[in-house]
Amino acid sequence: MDYRDEDFARSVASYFVDIDAADLNAMQQDGATAIVDLAGEYEAMGCSVNTALKAKVLGRLSDIQVRDFALGCHSDVTLPNYVAMWTDLLSMAPAKFVAPVASLCAAITYETGDKEGAAQYLRRAIADDARYSLAALLQRVFASGWPANAFAAMRADLHPKVCALIFI
Repeated sequence: MDYRDEDFARSVASYFVDIDAADLNAMQQDGATAIVDLAGEYEAMGCSVNTALKAKVLGRLSDIQVRDFALGCHSDVTLPNYVAMWTDLLSMAPAKFVAPVASLCAAITYETGDKEGAAQYLRRAIADDARYSLAALLQRVFASGWPANAFAAMRADLHPKVCALIFI
């Protein structure tokens, strides 16, 4: 499947998370599990050919809890796998699904100390959705010069709380 075709975009959109859905928590769990599964493929092979799983992750990232789960998944050891995964997903994300993954790329790049690279990813997120909440937060973080290690500590502190909300 070509990532630029309408079938892929429809597949991604089919995983959009409606915050008013009766099965919201199940969709959040599905999204978090999909992220872990996809990251496992990147860890094992350095890539993934699982188009359906990529579409699921991109679509489920429409939920803030799933996105925040994604923000806290990596460690120093798994960072390269997540960089590869998020940048690959960004390269194929259809319009209106770019902001979450571009924001994740911005955050992870900021943590590595590449402020210009982080700013480029942030511009991409804002171009897709000028009101995207994580992009707005990252703009303030970057403008304030907040140390990357402080952002990493905040992210690490938030992750167990997000996990508890998703996997209740």
